[in-house]
Amino acid sequence: SIKIYSGDEGLEELVKDKRIDQVMFALSGAAALRPLVSAIKSGHDIALANKEAMVMAGPIIMRLAARHKVNILPVDSEQSAIWQALSGQACADTRPYRIGRYAPLRSIRTIYLTASGGPFRNMPKNRLSSVGIKDVLAHPRWRMGRKITVDSATLMNKGLELLEAMFLFNIEARKIKVLIHPEAIIHSMVEFADGVVMAQLSQPDMRIPIQYALSYPGRLAGDLPKINFYSLKNLHFEKPNFDKFPALGLAYQAAGELGSMPAVLNAANEESVESFLNKKIRFLDIPRVTARVMSRHRRINSPDLRQVMQADAWAREEAKSLISSLKK
Repeated sequence: SIKIYSGDEGLEELVKDKRIDQVMFALSGAAALRPLVSAIKSGHDIALANKEAMVMAGPIIMRLAARHKVNILPVDSEQSAIWQALSGQACADTRPYRIGRYAPLRSIRTIYLTASGGPFRNMPKNRLSSVGIKDVLAHPRWRMGRKITVDSATLMNKGLELLEAMFLFNIEARKIKVLIHPEAIIHSMVEFADGVVMAQLSQPDMRIPIQYALSYPGRLAGDLPKINFYSLKNLHFEKPNFDKFPALGLAYQAAGELGSMPAVLNAANEESVESFLNKKIRFLDIPRVTARVMSRHRRINSPDLRQVMQADAWAREEAKSLISSLKK
């Protein structure tokens, strides 16, 4: 009586089960897009830990979620922080805050996406050409998968979160600023029109936003780590260095162009990161390859899901071609 699923098609079928209350997406990369769409169409609430699917097809996903009355609950600590800050903002009515439906957009002045700065925050730019895989994977604050850790080192992870936040909270890129915060205590902030800033603070432990996505709208008691404010001496903030970390600028470029460009950015970056982890290219080649692929793309203004997947496939082949031509 046991039904077995396998492969990408199996994921799409699995999430259609009507007995499901909520699906948490923790797949890495673009592989989450099709099963995510399938789960939304099946009417299941989504706890979303995958940012790449939203980057690729954010407008499509949000329209589907609204049509099927599905709640999307962010699991990434930064998006969860923004969500919680907006939930604390009084709305004109008394309905609970629902992403993509009741956001008080006119009252938002700025969203601050915080970033630890990664392992190379204090490293001079001229030394980045010689860093290796072991250096890149030595994140100072978080223990994560290899791909997301590389993205954190290039700051592409923050760029992907910029695009994700745009689509989740229906806000323009110009209102989203990246803020380097090495202590990783403040997970993001929202500044409102009257100058009030709401921030979500907690220890840098992913179990906290994961638990909230599962318990929402309640909060569960437990023994997760707490902040000791008496021992917390300083919190530091810096502007990101776009010259040292060009990947972040590429994400802002994609956010300005939109259409199929975010999917191309994501695909080219995924292929570049994989090639770096397989020792085919150097660390600084990751944003170089991504930029070259983006410059060669003929953008589609309002792609459908099929066109998003075509742009993704094109960008991967283009990135592979460029990578094969590079010298180690």
